[in-house]
Amino acid sequence: MTLHLNAFLMSTGHHEASWRLAESNPVANTDIEHYRELARIAERGKLDSIFFADSPVLWNDVGRRPSGSLEPTVLLTAIAAATTHIGLIATASTTYNDPYNLARRFASVDHVSGGRAGWNVVTTAGPEAAKNFNLADQPAHAERYDRAAEFLDVARKLWDSWADNATLADKAEGVWGDNAKVQPIDHVGRHFQVRGPLNVPRSPQGHPLIVQAGSSEDGKGLAARYAEAVFTAQQTLADAQEFYADLKRRTAAVGRDPAGLKILPGIVPVIGVTEAEALRLERELDELIKPEYARAQLAKTLRVKPEDLPLDRPLPADLPDEDEIEGAKSRYTLIVTLARRENLTVRQLIGRLGGGRGHRTFSGTPEQVADAIQEWYDAGAADGFNIMPAVLPSGLSAFVDHVVPILQRRGLFRTSYEGTTLRDHYGLPRPAGRTTALEEASA
Repeated sequence: MTLHLNAFLMSTGHHEASWRLAESNPVANTDIEHYRELARIAERGKLDSIFFADSPVLWNDVGRRPSGSLEPTVLLTAIAAATTHIGLIATASTTYNDPYNLARRFASVDHVSGGRAGWNVVTTAGPEAAKNFNLADQPAHAERYDRAAEFLDVARKLWDSWADNATLADKAEGVWGDNAKVQPIDHVGRHFQVRGPLNVPRSPQGHPLIVQAGSSEDGKGLAARYAEAVFTAQQTLADAQEFYADLKRRTAAVGRDPAGLKILPGIVPVIGVTEAEALRLERELDELIKPEYARAQLAKTLRVKPEDLPLDRPLPADLPDEDEIEGAKSRYTLIVTLARRENLTVRQLIGRLGGGRGHRTFSGTPEQVADAIQEWYDAGAADGFNIMPAVLPSGLSAFVDHVVPILQRRGLFRTSYEGTTLRDHYGLPRPAGRTTALEEASA
C-alpha cells in the first residue's frame, strides 16, 4: 500500500495573500493555460489527482483575493485534453442541482477523460447561495444531508441504467444498441422523482470516483455510506487519528470494506531549501494579509460582528455552540478549537487561517515536509494527503520536484502510473453495474 496524493488547486495558491507576490498572476483564476500547466506539473509528479473546489455563490469579498471561478467540470474537460493520467476531481453541490444533470455531467467528463473523473459531493452551506436559487435561507443541515443521500442513490442508479454491453454498433445487422440493456430507473423518493435512463452510455469507470469533504456527524455518516475518498481538515496528529479511526469504523458498520475509503487530510506546505527560507516565505505571505478583510471573513464564519473581534484579544467567550450552526459545522468547530487550544489572539488566528482556512500548515525543507507526511501516514492518521500549495505554480513545482522524490525513495509513493483510470490510481474497483433479468437468470 502506498500514499495517495491529490493536489487541491486554487488560482494563485491557498494563502489568501499569494496573489500579491511578484511571481503571481492576479487573474490566474480564469486562465485556462495556468490550470493546464498546474495539471501537467501534478502529472509529472505521478500524483493521483487534482481537485477544484466550487460553490454556487461568489466566494469572498472581491477586494480580498482573486474571486470568481470557472465552472469546474468545464475546466476539467479542457485539462483532460492536456493530460493523460492525472485524475480530475470537481466539487458539485447536491443542494442546488438535480441528480440527472449532475450524473450526466460527471459521466461525460469520465468519457472525455478516458476514466479519470471524480465528484466531490457537497451540501452547500450559507444563506447567500440559497438566495441565488429562489430561497430565502439555506435548508437545515440535516435536511441538506438527507437530500444528498437520496441524490447519490439516484445518480448511481442513473450511471447503471445502461449495461456495459448495451452498445452493439453492429453495422452488418444495422443495430446500434440493445434496448433491453438500457432501462428506466423509475425512482420515487422524498426529494426526487426520476424516470431515467441517463442519456449517456455507461462511462469508463462505471461510476466516477465519489469524494466527500464534510466532517460533521452528518458528513461522516454520508461518507461512510457513499464516499471512496474523503478530504478533511485536521490540525493535530491525535485529532487526525481519531477522525481516521472513527470514519473507518463507521464504514465497516454499514457493511463496506474500510480499505475502500481513502482519507486524505489537507496540508499546506511552504517549502524552502532551508527551514529558515521556508519560514521567511511564510512570514512574507502573512505580512501581506490585510487584517480588515480577514477579520470580516472570520466574523462571518463565527456568526459574530467584526467589531466583536478585537485583533489583539482572544476570541470572545460567548460564541455559539456547534449545534446552533447551520452552515459548515465541522470547520466552525475546528477554528474555535484551534484558537482556544493555543490561546491565539484574533490577529494570530487570522495568520494561521490565512494559509489554508483551517487546514494544517507546515513550513520546512523538502525532507521535513516528507517527514511530516510520513509521520501521519505511519501513525494511522491518513491514507494520503490533499496537497494545498500556499503559492502556485511555484509551491506545486517545489513539492513535485523535491518532496515527491523523497517519498519515492522511501517506498511510500509510486514512480510510475500503473493504470489509466482514477480508480486505478486509488486502488479501487470498478462498480459492476446492472444486468438484465435474462442475464441474471442465466448466470
